This record gives sequence, C-alpha cells and structure tokens, in this order.
Amino acid sequence: MTGTTRERDTAKDKATVEALLDHEGRTYAEDAGIRLRNTPQPLYQVLVAACLLGARIKASVATAAAHELFAAGMRDPRRMRDATWQQRVDALGRGHYRRYDERTATQLGDGAQLILDRYGGDLRRLRDQADGDPDAIRRALREVPGLGPVGVEIFLREVQAVWPETRPVFDGKALKGAERLGLPTRPEELADLVPEAAYAVLADALVRAALDRHVADEVAGARA
Repeated sequence: MTGTTRERDTAKDKATVEALLDHEGRTYAEDAGIRLRNTPQPLYQVLVAACLLGARIKASVATAAAHELFAAGMRDPRRMRDATWQQRVDALGRGHYRRYDERTATQLGDGAQLILDRYGGDLRRLRDQADGDPDAIRRALREVPGLGPVGVEIFLREVQAVWPETRPVFDGKALKGAERLGLPTRPEELADLVPEAAYAVLADALVRAALDRHVADEVAGARA
C-alpha cells in the first residue's frame, strides 16, 4: 500500500530520493561511457547499450561490453556494420559478455544495417517518422534486431532527457525499486520528486535498488 496511499509524506519521499541519488546518481549510459546528446552517435550508442542491458546478464557486464565495443571503434551504425562478426564477438568478450556474445554480435550487425537502411543511421528520423508519439516510437524500436520490450524501455528510460515527449519513463524494474524503498509506484508521482532533467538518473537509481538490496540498505542507513 505504500506506493498507492493517497496522503503521502512528500518531504520523506524527497529525502529518500536525495539519499538514493547521493549513492546511485548516475545513468547506465554514463556507465557505458556515453555522453548523451540528441545527435546520431550517442543515440545509437544508447541503443547498443539497451540491447546489451536487455539480456539476462549483470548490468555492469552489459555496460562494460558496450564500452569495449565503442573503444574498438564501433561507435556508430556504419562502423558497427562494417566491423567483422569476430571483431564484435571479441569486443563483447573483453567486456565479459560471453553468454550471448555470438548471437548478440549477429544482432548488432543486423540492427546497424536496419538503422542505416531506414533512418540513414540517425535515430532522430525514427522519432520524426513516429511524429513523437511514444507508442509509435516503441513499435519502431521493437523492429530493431535484439531489442525486445525490456530493451525498448531501457532505451527510452535513458533518452528521456533529450526526447521529452517520452517522459516520464519509469519502467517495471524502476517501479519495483521504488516499492522497495517505500516510494510512490506511479510514474507521475515519482516524476514530481525530481526536476525533469533528473528523470533518467532517478529511474536508473531505482533500477539499481531493485537489483541490489544493499542499495536500499545504504539509503535507509543514510536516512537513519
């Protein structure tokens, strides 16, 4: 009932969020070395990270693997497509992304080709073709090989700072983290606790709280 109670202690919720962001105030895109802007290269890099994060694998491994792909030069769809399958596999392996490396290497190549063919390598064109409609954006993203429903929400969670029509994006995992911390479990209520520019940071911090009980313990200790 914590997240659905009508009369909430907003000051207490904001204190919880402040403690959470003190400990976990960064995005997964930042962990992957991505400097988010509404330009083709960083948007594509977020898409790659979302593909990796959407698999059943540790988030730290996924972001490390994304970092290795970018360090190897595969920072845009053309370079991803032009890399050999083995180069993609090797980069994923250096990030310890070994459970799904061969299939993922194929999907990354196929996805890069699709983005080049449909959008000229620029995901802003996907957004434009969807007329900024979040549901249409989701449907278009689902057509990218390797990007399932979870990966789509991860992508939108990360880019909401630069694609404002999609926000607030607090996906199922973020809402589980909110519940664990005793915070509201409706996206609109969570959005009221931080400025719009911090939605993605809060959402990712809540995901970490859902994935790691120690995060909730640290937040509780900071507020004690």
